[in-house]
Order: sequence, then structure tokens, then C-alpha cells
Amino acid sequence: MNDLQNGQQADAFTTALQGPAPEVKVTKDMVRRGLIVAPLLIVVCGFIWGMHGAYSGAYGIALVLINFALAAALVATTARISLALMMGAVLFGYLIRLGLIFLAVLLVKDSGWISLPALGTTIIVSHLGLLVWEMKYVALSLAHPGLKPARP
Repeated sequence: MNDLQNGQQADAFTTALQGPAPEVKVTKDMVRRGLIVAPLLIVVCGFIWGMHGAYSGAYGIALVLINFALAAALVATTARISLALMMGAVLFGYLIRLGLIFLAVLLVKDSGWISLPALGTTIIVSHLGLLVWEMKYVALSLAHPGLKPARP
């Protein structure tokens, strides 16, 4: 029995979510789609910026996919502990993940193999493109959280 059935008020600091984590399913689907389009993005970056662009495109796609995976892992892990922790992890996790991307770019910005325009373009286009593409497949209902069920 949950707290509300016992006559107690549910508390966000102690309430944990049970059941499957739809964000993990959605992220796995986004990563799968990202891996499908990665060769095309790498070839386009290589065509525009040369081999340095291709390397930068691959690095950028890896950063984006790792970023999505970290976001899902944070939410799925903290939701099982408490909603308050999950909310904090979402807020501060975003800032930390943004800092990690900044650090990853900062570490390679002076390398001979990097093309900053290709890297920046890949990071922006990959993030936005995958999010927009995934919107088509996400069910926006509480009956089927996560991905839309397959049609018969």
C-alpha cells in the first residue's frame, strides 16, 4: 500500500518511483538512431572540412551520445531513490553534463586533428536533430510512457 492509502501524505523527499524507466528506453532508441546517422554525419563533415572534420564529427557524435546516456542514467538511478533527488539530479546534472562537454572540447581544441567548426556544428546538429527525430516516436501519454507501442 502506498502512503496515500495509509492516510499519510506522499513526500517528494522520500517517495521513489517504481517500475520500468522509460527514459532509458527512449535514450537507447536515440543512441541507436544516432549510430545509424553517424556515418552520414562523419562523411558530410569530412566532405566539408576534410579528414580533420571527419575526426571531429566522430568525436562530436560520441560526446552527444554519451551525454544522452548520462542523462538517462542520472534520471533512472535517482528516481528509484527519491523524487527530490531526481529533480536535483536533472537540474544539476544538466549543468555538470554541459561542463563535461565544455571540458571535452577544451581538452582537444588545440589538437592537430580537430576542426572546431566541424565539432561545434556536429554537437549542435546531433543534439537537436536526434531530439526532434525522437519526438516522433515518444508516446506523450501516461498509458504508455516512453516509446509509442508498436502498431499491429
